[in-house]
Amino acid sequence: MSQQRARTVTALRSQLEASLLKGSIVATVGVAGAGVLIGLLSRSMSIVFDGLFSSIDAVVGVVTLVVARLLASEGSHRFQYGYWHLEPLVLALNASVLVLLCGYAFLNAVQGLLTGGHALRFDMGIVYAAIVAVICFGMAFRLRRVNERLESELIALEVHSWLMSALITLALLIAFAGALAIKGTRLEYLTPYVDPAVLAVLAPVLLPVPLRTARQAFAEIFLITSKEMDADVKAAAEAAAARHGFLDFKSYAVEVGRARFIEISFLVPADMPVASITDFDAIRHEIGQALGGTGPEQWLTIVFTADPDLV
Repeated sequence: MSQQRARTVTALRSQLEASLLKGSIVATVGVAGAGVLIGLLSRSMSIVFDGLFSSIDAVVGVVTLVVARLLASEGSHRFQYGYWHLEPLVLALNASVLVLLCGYAFLNAVQGLLTGGHALRFDMGIVYAAIVAVICFGMAFRLRRVNERLESELIALEVHSWLMSALITLALLIAFAGALAIKGTRLEYLTPYVDPAVLAVLAPVLLPVPLRTARQAFAEIFLITSKEMDADVKAAAEAAAARHGFLDFKSYAVEVGRARFIEISFLVPADMPVASITDFDAIRHEIGQALGGTGPEQWLTIVFTADPDLV
């Protein structure tokens, strides 16, 4: 694939990504507003938690959209490598806020259980949870289907967020329906505890998802190379060295967001015959293709030298 064609594909991909993010933000704002309003009216802290969860997604979604547009550009004189580093920063911010929200929700739920819970309007909560669960599952399914060919980490994050919101509201629906079913029975005394109990269960259950996202994002921020990427680069360089008779090589690789920065230095025999510089260009192209292509998202630098000190 030529550089021009690769850039065109990247631009079209970024446009589709931005369009999906806009639709996701609009839907998230609607769900968040409904969650906070219905939660306050029904006196349900778990619904308010659901609304706040969505509100944070909406705010981060706007930031994500800005980052997506920056990623489509070619950088500037100040950011000459582009804006790839912003992607893990957004992921880390989103994940960190969600971790704090889950922690706060759990503590609030425990306090509610210890103080005797509170009464709430289960009928209103059931209607809200049923409608929002359908919306959340629908958005997650649609975004995941499109992202199967787009392969965007930002859209993948949106999918996870919608799935988490869907699971929250589905759990609320089941809990509120159960609480409504026991009203008027000898178990009715348990109904004030339903809302904080649901929140106490949901918060720790949802916690691992943002923790995994945060771990991956901070690994990219601190330029930690994954074992898989290191092995792929070394395998491609080793194959090229064996094929062309190079004496040794040294490789460096790191992944930042969707960008990959790779540097390989080959130790070339001092008496190696070279017909023209195009021979080395052909080797660069060969290695680039072995590593997934030479598009704008892959920064590949290959050095050929006969000086052992430079390898």
